[in-house]
Amino acid sequence: MTSNLHPGNYLEINRKSWNKRLKTHLKSDFYDLGNFIKGKTSLNSIELDLLGDLKGKKVLHLQCHFGQDSISLSRLGAEVVGVDLSDQSIKKAQELAAECNSNARFICSNIYDLPQHLNQKFDLVFTSYGTISWLRDLSKWSDVITHFLTQSGRFVFVEFHPIVWMFDDNLEKIAYNYLNKKAIVESEEGSYADRNADLKNEYVCWNHGLSEVISSLQNSNLRLDTFQEYDYSPYNFVSQMEEFESKRFRIKHFGDKVPLVYSLTCYKNVNTD
Repeated sequence: MTSNLHPGNYLEINRKSWNKRLKTHLKSDFYDLGNFIKGKTSLNSIELDLLGDLKGKKVLHLQCHFGQDSISLSRLGAEVVGVDLSDQSIKKAQELAAECNSNARFICSNIYDLPQHLNQKFDLVFTSYGTISWLRDLSKWSDVITHFLTQSGRFVFVEFHPIVWMFDDNLEKIAYNYLNKKAIVESEEGSYADRNADLKNEYVCWNHGLSEVISSLQNSNLRLDTFQEYDYSPYNFVSQMEEFESKRFRIKHFGDKVPLVYSLTCYKNVNTD
């Protein structure tokens, strides 16, 4: 649903939006917090295959929400720093890490300001599923990734396919541009984690086509290594979805005809520090 909200101060608008979502997400089946605390990983086979052996690796996890993936990475032997815009999410992430005996650390910052709050290089930068739609400028995003990678460092990215965001809420007609034309200012009831939640929220987001994503990374001295598209999602993240295999969802009336997720990995080009 379109909102009359002005997108000027989008970082603050979205910070408040994610703070409001937190309580709903913590008690949702989507995040399955109880089993996570008992040791269940929040990572999916797509990203696990891309990440590889993490033992002893320093990992920067961008837009970590309340820390489940960051803690899951630390359980695989990585030294992890998670970052998120939402102050309440970061507070919960720190509490959750302590409860899970994880050494993952957390920083509250928007992505663009992170170099002012963190002075460290990482073997790997990771971000996944519903992250870049909250960012207006992917050139700055890519620059931050390059900034934090070691000379041999690698970027691992998994994201919902931009084709999905072209459609209206009922997945019946094209309502939005594929290319990044302007801010999309929305209001919604409920949340992707619980569509029936008593929650009203407003937020600002952008659609980023594949060419924009890839060119921004290349322009920031990152060399594309792998790129893949998937005709399923590990999450039931929009309406009209059905689970056709365990943890594999498709939009019912689209079947396997459209990609729902894509992944890419990049290496930092030498002599870019």
